[in-house]
Amino acid sequence: MTITRRTAFAAVSAALAAPRLASAQGFPSRPIRIVIPFTPAGTTDLVGRLTAEMLGRRLNHQVVVDNRPGASGNVGGEFVARSEADGHTLLLTTIGTGAINFAVFRDRMPYKPEDLAAVGLMTRVPNVLMAANNTNIRSVADLVREARARPGQINYGTAGIATSPHVVVEQLRLATNIDITHVPYRGSAPMLTEMVAERIEIGMDNIPSALTFIRDGKIRAIATTGAQRNPSLPDVPTVAEQGLPGFEATAWFGVLAPAATPAPVVRKLGAELNAIALDPAFRQRMEALGAEPPRLTPDGGTSPETFAAFLRAEIAKWADVVTRANVRVE
Repeated sequence: MTITRRTAFAAVSAALAAPRLASAQGFPSRPIRIVIPFTPAGTTDLVGRLTAEMLGRRLNHQVVVDNRPGASGNVGGEFVARSEADGHTLLLTTIGTGAINFAVFRDRMPYKPEDLAAVGLMTRVPNVLMAANNTNIRSVADLVREARARPGQINYGTAGIATSPHVVVEQLRLATNIDITHVPYRGSAPMLTEMVAERIEIGMDNIPSALTFIRDGKIRAIATTGAQRNPSLPDVPTVAEQGLPGFEATAWFGVLAPAATPAPVVRKLGAELNAIALDPAFRQRMEALGAEPPRLTPDGGTSPETFAAFLRAEIAKWADVVTRANVRVE
């Protein structure tokens, strides 16, 4: 190859690469859209909207929220996975859309883990195990004793099949070898209403949804599912404290991008999301709901690399629970 040909080849290569480099360096170049794969209201929507608001301020750029519910969050997840990979369309993912659904839906999942890139984990939300006030169940040990005395007769309610509360109870059931019966509801509100009315004995839910009922004394909190006691329920011991060391399960909320999004864009977004996750104003709003920091990096924050490793571990963990418990969505 002559010098002239080499020069020409280099020029062509640079020209081909320029749009991709420019898109990374000039990001963002148009409004950013954060897709929330569930209906407005609820913890997912709150985390997504607060993240969008604060990201917009940090970037000095418009960030809009787009609620796209359906199929346990898979509609919104597929939309982002198939979107242009330039960082302008992001997914507010949950433990369901980011981990559990892959095991539950299996070959019916419209996207794969490798179709999305980790950007940042925003917060973790432990679940709380509860008992109706007309029961004698006040601890995990009480539940195990009652369940073994009456196998299959204790009903536990959740917000639906394959939700985080459902699979966490299944994790607990497998760990304690008890036989209790799942009663799925269409969301947290009807399940909690049934618990207040004392028509089901046990329930599991995200702390934010149940907190008011617990504080008002309408439902009894038995245990929380995080690695440590939750500040919003400081007197409620964890499951791990009650004879199951190492037991930990939290719902969580993070941000994903289409897999081919340029690395510089992912890094830029990741740095901004980390700053938001550690921002005192964001933390205050989260802590009021019983939510906890990401705790993926030494400073308690997050990064694309640590979130990616976290996702791999969560996918493997819940695939094991779902398979052993035979959790299915018809």
